[in-house]
Amino acid sequence: MFGDLHVHTSYSFDSYVSSQRNDPSAAYRYAKGEAITLSDADGQQTLRAQIERPLDFTAVTDHAEFLGPINLCSQDSSKLAYWFPACIMGRSDWYIVQLLAADYWAKIGVVDDSSEKAESFVCSLGDCDAAHKEAWQGIQDAAEEHYDRSAECSFTTFVGYEYTDAPNYSNLHRNVIYRTDQVTDTAISTYDTGSRNVPDLWRRLRAECIEGKEGCDVLAIPHNSNLSRGLMFPDPQSEEEAQERLFFEPLVELVQHKAASECRYDRLAGRGLDTEDELCDFEQVEADNLAMLGTLFGEVQTDEADPVPLDEFGRRNMMRNVLKDGLALERQTGTNPFKPGFIGSTDTHSASPGGAEEFNYKGHLGRRDAGYRNVQDHFFDNPGGLAVVWAEENSRDAIFEGMRRREAYATSGTRPVVRFFAGSDYPDDICGDPKMLEQAYAGGVPMGGELAAPATSPAFLVSAAKDPGTAANPGLDLQRIQIIKGWLDDEGVTHEEVFDVAGSPTNNAGVNPQTCAPTGSGHKNLCTVWRDPAYNAKESAFYYVRVLENPSCRWSTLQCQAQGVNPFAENCSEQAAIQTEKLQDEGAIGDVFGRCCLNPEEEPFYSPTLQERAWTSPIWINPNEE
Repeated sequence: MFGDLHVHTSYSFDSYVSSQRNDPSAAYRYAKGEAITLSDADGQQTLRAQIERPLDFTAVTDHAEFLGPINLCSQDSSKLAYWFPACIMGRSDWYIVQLLAADYWAKIGVVDDSSEKAESFVCSLGDCDAAHKEAWQGIQDAAEEHYDRSAECSFTTFVGYEYTDAPNYSNLHRNVIYRTDQVTDTAISTYDTGSRNVPDLWRRLRAECIEGKEGCDVLAIPHNSNLSRGLMFPDPQSEEEAQERLFFEPLVELVQHKAASECRYDRLAGRGLDTEDELCDFEQVEADNLAMLGTLFGEVQTDEADPVPLDEFGRRNMMRNVLKDGLALERQTGTNPFKPGFIGSTDTHSASPGGAEEFNYKGHLGRRDAGYRNVQDHFFDNPGGLAVVWAEENSRDAIFEGMRRREAYATSGTRPVVRFFAGSDYPDDICGDPKMLEQAYAGGVPMGGELAAPATSPAFLVSAAKDPGTAANPGLDLQRIQIIKGWLDDEGVTHEEVFDVAGSPTNNAGVNPQTCAPTGSGHKNLCTVWRDPAYNAKESAFYYVRVLENPSCRWSTLQCQAQGVNPFAENCSEQAAIQTEKLQDEGAIGDVFGRCCLNPEEEPFYSPTLQERAWTSPIWINPNEE
């Protein structure tokens, strides 16, 4: 099942003040393949947006913070609160005024570091608690309206929201996803817990949902650990806290429109963040916090968005390091608190779940990245990814169970079909067996599972089928499958290694620099059984799969070329200057297309091409205790 579990609509303060007017119901219509209208760069509702293929499931996750105030600001002009200055600014068509409104809401609600947060003055003009509950009910109603409860099971919705703590712009956000229509009375926010207090979110979810309401079940999904300044995954302060993390956070969002969080490799430095894996340069940003969004008219507006040197970048911003540290913590405390599976999502703020197609990317931030502003101000963002869950049927119960057991994987936006199992012994020819999956489940564990360490290396079964795409936009061939291993040695030191197990990196695939059409070929399907040549039954380890497609053009390259600026051309800068001048004559401010011509040899992470990919949840191998 392909889905998106990170979606913002006009109910979110930073979506509404960006001229985004689609509500939760519109977002679900978009996820089901219907067209919606978005704001253009001038704040006018003129852009038609539609994905080529509908999703199987979606959760709208509007910010819990300011659900009430934004409701007061936007719904009823007869109420005094509607005319509060910050509300008027948020409804303004003037771009700078809107940005000032966004800054106001962020600073009083999500980016300060206080244990108690001050409410907006708008709440003295209207009942914010009642407005919050009204908006929260609207989210639930939209989820119910679009959930297909018929025998067709064509589309599944989840009631959810985002818990939005970001002390000093350090991202500690969680997407809270409920299993059923039995949910907490309010969307628990940082106004309830204070900042840097995720364990209190877990406590409240347990008290008000798991134990406090019959039929209520819930999980929380951390996202953007790459922008957390290393704060997303601290050592647990107690065994109880470790167990609560394991229960409430079985998944982590590995990729979304504000970059990827698997691992980090700096090409200019020639080394990575506790890795030598050169493929870890994929969709990275240079900053380590949410201020990376602070570019206006082509210029970065805040020092907080300055590049962070590799040696100062938090190790646990990257999930591979978190997984390795979990093995070490287990040696020290007896519990590994870091065992999340992987998903991707978009984090769209334009009510466009699943809008992760490079060729069809309209932006995810309302007017802030609509049209030419996408390459001008959000060049290092990307269309985001997708959440993929293996489930017996397209229903809330089945998909939620798949998430809870971590039988899930992340993609960077395409739709390859990936399987990963580990068993004590799969036959080498199982890939050709019509009953492969039946044997795989019977003889081992799927992605997200745990296996007691056998005496010799487990047999790892991995298969991948290419994304078929559509007639208009066929999917790319697969290049190769890799297995990433992390382990803890006898001295308590963690290590990692990357193995190519199927396909080849030297298949001569690429892109036509004039048209971006793919060149060369790859594989429609790859399948193999692999055993670890350095396996040690006494060592704790995890293994996950990374599937790589053939190279393709990045969204930014496609949009630059569409405007007459070719990142591959020797005279790219001349083309950019000509096209920028044309837009400036129409009212644009600043350098619009200059970034199209960045030299990848002078950039630590950027390239005009990329390799779309998928990452499976890990399988953990646990040594037998003697």
